[in-house]
Amino acid sequence: MDLSKLNEIDLSQIDIEDIKKIGSAPTPVKILIIVLICLTVAGLGIWQDTTAQLERLELAEKKEIELRNTFDVKQSKAANLDAYVQQLDEMKRSFGALLRQLPNKTEIESLLTDISQTGIASGLEIEFFKPEGLSPKEFYAEFPIKLRVTGRYHQFGRFVSGVAALPRIVTMRNIIIKHPSKDSGVRLQMEVTAVTYQYLDENEDV
Repeated sequence: MDLSKLNEIDLSQIDIEDIKKIGSAPTPVKILIIVLICLTVAGLGIWQDTTAQLERLELAEKKEIELRNTFDVKQSKAANLDAYVQQLDEMKRSFGALLRQLPNKTEIESLLTDISQTGIASGLEIEFFKPEGLSPKEFYAEFPIKLRVTGRYHQFGRFVSGVAALPRIVTMRNIIIKHPSKDSGVRLQMEVTAVTYQYLDENEDV
């Protein structure tokens, strides 16, 4: 039975006389009509209830998919928890090793001496050597040192390699190499900013 066609019935076209005739119809016909009415009412009730259940089922299926995805993500994290913990420990050790390469306040002066001695040991003539002081960043501070040295090209390379081999981290920035004058021959002049770093504790003032 197509229940949707019940909406198409025009009650105004039903003749009252026809309804009265149903009362005088034979008993089997009455039983058949009663059965059809009961089936129609039951069908409408089942249809409405089934529609609501189907909607709830669809929502439950969507919720199940979301929960499964959440479970898969958490299960993956839990399965790799040991690897994450090990990786975090390695990162802490690496970070600690890097911090130990940053000079503290008392080591800055000795580091300046090391850089100066490295330049002299490389055969360079130091014309200008000026520490600029600490420049605070997020959790560390930079300590730039402006240098101007004179020498041969291979001596510059030896100086840079020597500074890189120091036990503390020092980077080279703004390197400019030029002839200081026309009659300087093979001697060159290099201007560079050597930068070292200092770790700042939360309670430490610069």
